Amino acid sequence: MGIWSRKTVEMCTEEAFSSKGPQLRRSLGVVGLTAFGVGCTIGAGIFSLTGAVAAHQAGPAVSLSFVLASVACFFAGLCYAEFAAMVPVSGSAYTYAYVTLGELVAWLIGWNLVLEWLFSASVVAVSWSGYTTAALRELGIVLPGVLTSSPLKVDDAGHLVASGAYFNVPAVLVVAVCTLLLLVGTRASSLVNTVMVLAKIVALVLLVAVGARYVRAENWHPFVPANTGQFGHFGWSGVARGAGTLLFAYLGFDGVSTLAAEARDPQRAVPWSLFASLLVCTLLYTSVSIVVTGIANYRFLDVPDPLYYALSAYRASIAPIRYLVSIVAVVGLVSVVLTCILGQARIFYAMARDGLLPPALERVTRVTGVPSAATILTGAVAGVVAGLVPLDILGELVSIGTLMAFAAVCAGIPILRRIAPDAHRPFRAPWVPVIPALGVLSCTALMFSLPPSTWVRLILWIAAGLLIYAAYGRHHSRLRARSLALTGGRVTGPVA
Repeated sequence: MGIWSRKTVEMCTEEAFSSKGPQLRRSLGVVGLTAFGVGCTIGAGIFSLTGAVAAHQAGPAVSLSFVLASVACFFAGLCYAEFAAMVPVSGSAYTYAYVTLGELVAWLIGWNLVLEWLFSASVVAVSWSGYTTAALRELGIVLPGVLTSSPLKVDDAGHLVASGAYFNVPAVLVVAVCTLLLLVGTRASSLVNTVMVLAKIVALVLLVAVGARYVRAENWHPFVPANTGQFGHFGWSGVARGAGTLLFAYLGFDGVSTLAAEARDPQRAVPWSLFASLLVCTLLYTSVSIVVTGIANYRFLDVPDPLYYALSAYRASIAPIRYLVSIVAVVGLVSVVLTCILGQARIFYAMARDGLLPPALERVTRVTGVPSAATILTGAVAGVVAGLVPLDILGELVSIGTLMAFAAVCAGIPILRRIAPDAHRPFRAPWVPVIPALGVLSCTALMFSLPPSTWVRLILWIAAGLLIYAAYGRHHSRLRARSLALTGGRVTGPVA
């Protein structure tokens, strides 16, 4: 009944398939889930952060950073698949931690998932603003810089300073449009998302196929630039830090598990979709990053639209591909904002269903079958953050929150094998505890590769989360109320 109390697998299964209380509508199959995973994954990580990581951390070896991040994701993915098949409910890592590590750890994981999902929507919205501004400039439409950038920026010393801008208006607008689309319903937004995902894949495949003809091998030398004397600035430490930053680019496969409660056959569809989305994205990421750093010198790729910039060197030869990539980036990044808002709303829904957040966030609209209050709250906060906070700070915060969630999921598998050895497991992670241990180690190593300032922000974020849990969550926990009811204690909150 304390902060270490755990939910059982049976309780989660009852939640997943019970007809009591508000229920999300099960309307997604393998294709829809995979499209959401790929749609959320292929976004700012490849369209924007690739350039920044290449220019400041890894050089042409940014492709190795993608591979290294994908290895950590693969270990985590095996553990996610076992959990998702056993516990097919909304909440992702938050719910898995509740079953294995207890309520307090689950709250902290859920709180850090806000970094992963809500701030991801903001990151991608800022990236979308950069691509849209560049595309409009090509058409002769120049938007005022003070209305397309954050009022803050990070200087060379890593300090936040005023940028001279007022607000990133396009970033806020795209968040608002995606929020409205999600309020229409999951099935409708899934169809829109699938179309945009297919367009992104086709555009990136064409970029690789056509761009490979214009690669200059000298741009790859040295493939791993010499370290500058500071950890994380090129050399192999730069490759490691780049992997930590680009972990954000693999966010989408976690998104599949957040939609388990909306899958028609979650115990089969979720594991398949997890690995399908991870495989597709890894192949595209490594191929695109190799070609882009071969077309343009990595030192000049620190721009909001690095793919478009790299292709601009060959205006006459590959102008159609350049324009296609620009259009697809503008349209395709919308799907990432869409899925990030969707994922965060489901996290809020799951936490509210357990009583750790206000009950308004678990209310599901009868007509559309979506948690409308949670969706509106996510969109509102993501829009404000996108308008005010610079891209590089957001990217690092998202990555460290994601890594912490992945590590918790990996650590939970051996615990679950011990406390529920006979539970039905439609999918079993192989080589336990070796695979979970490798997942924890790889995620932890990537976390420590990130700058100290990111850790400071994480600690402040966790402290704020603990205050909220102490003030609200622990007093309204439905698991605590249920335990008190079963033991004859005085119930002070709602019983699940």
